[in-house]
Amino acid sequence: MKPNWTTVRLSRQTETRISSAAFAGLCLGLFLLDGCSVGPKYSKPATQTPTAYKETGTWKPAEPSDDVRKGKWWTIFQDPELNTLEDQLTVSNQTLRAAADRFQEARDAVRISRSEQFPLVTVNASATRQRQSNDRALKGATSPTYYSDYILAGDVSYEPDVWGRVRMVVQSSRVQAQATAADLETVSLSLHAELALDYLTLRGLDAQKQLFDSNVTAFERALELTQSRFQGGLASREDVDLATTELEQTRAQDIDITSARDQFEHAVAVLVGQPASIFHLPPVDQMPAAPPIPATGLPSELLERRPDIASAERRVALANVQIGLAREAYFPTFLLGLAAGFESGKFTSWLTGPSTLWTVGATALETAYDAGRRRAISDQTKASYDEMAADYQQTVLSAFQEVEDSLSDLRVLEEESKTQDAAVAAANRSLEQATNRYKGGLENYLTVITAQSAALSNQRTAVSLLTRRMTSTVLLVKALGGGWDVSKLAPVD
Repeated sequence: MKPNWTTVRLSRQTETRISSAAFAGLCLGLFLLDGCSVGPKYSKPATQTPTAYKETGTWKPAEPSDDVRKGKWWTIFQDPELNTLEDQLTVSNQTLRAAADRFQEARDAVRISRSEQFPLVTVNASATRQRQSNDRALKGATSPTYYSDYILAGDVSYEPDVWGRVRMVVQSSRVQAQATAADLETVSLSLHAELALDYLTLRGLDAQKQLFDSNVTAFERALELTQSRFQGGLASREDVDLATTELEQTRAQDIDITSARDQFEHAVAVLVGQPASIFHLPPVDQMPAAPPIPATGLPSELLERRPDIASAERRVALANVQIGLAREAYFPTFLLGLAAGFESGKFTSWLTGPSTLWTVGATALETAYDAGRRRAISDQTKASYDEMAADYQQTVLSAFQEVEDSLSDLRVLEEESKTQDAAVAAANRSLEQATNRYKGGLENYLTVITAQSAALSNQRTAVSLLTRRMTSTVLLVKALGGGWDVSKLAPVD
């Protein structure tokens, strides 16, 4: 039910005192109730956390790991070019800017919801000249046909937070903003990691290009030698064709690497906010060395360092607040109002005492029947909470998997690299021996071609393994949160 406003005229002093006392009593009662809360208390969902990482038994903490945990984790690769690009990404990447704008929107939403904790004050003024019909119904003998109406009034309305609805709305906005802040950090971490991956892969292709360039030069000399031997009758035409085939095949692979490198260079350009048409990264003679394995810490620390985990946990808290808001719909809503001002038909007496008017009152509204709508909404919010809790727990499990995957990759790749280095050394010795025997007439050129192919393949594999070790290190740092922790969540007040 919705009672009418209690209206009091200035001329009725006794009724004014009684109505004012009743209204004051009603306000006092509502403010005493203000602060009640109908929502459930929030507790973070439990997760199964291992006591240690399975893959950390033989790893030693990296020397720069303390600095890595403080922000610019990419400095572990000790590459000035990469450091410069990462800094450019921070200020120029459009995806990161969009995520920052979403966070600002969430902060503004907190301010909007917080405004409901205070009264709403409006002021209106009007001046009208009207003419009424002489044939209107209930026209009195003295009622004027022409008249003016001057009004200056103000209204104050306020909804007492009796059941904590407004505070829960504010809390909901704040938790949403915190989740958005964690989303911003997740986007930042992902973009910085993507840039590092693209850049290191590009440098790996530079190393492969340098390898193929040197082999093309070696194969050109081998072809010249074979042609000279053919002209001297010491080699067959088949040897010349084999040498030519090996040379042209290597040149084709060299060109293909240039195409792949261009794709990664374009990707880096977009990440740092520059047009791909004008962006260029000059090749380097040597790719960065693989850094030591960063210290991983305890698995429990991962829950504080991963921004995506923080975002998922904040959304569980948000779902918990929504349960309280759904329960609040079962309770009545109260609204206090006050209107006061001046009204007169003459401008000269507009702002005088007799022209004063005011209205004060309260409204209570309670839903009597809604065909089960509130119950359905309450059940829906509970299901949403269960969903968010499950998503949070799954995010935690996936985080532990990513760390273990990266640690396992790095362990295996380090062992594989040592073995591959031995294979490269053996392949180079075999090529040298095969070439010497061919020059001495003890072998045909097919033996040299086989040794050349084996040496190039093993050298290329060694470069690929180094690139994979670099990129796996990036993925490990990303899986560990990249130096971020939950205490770095941006303020939302």
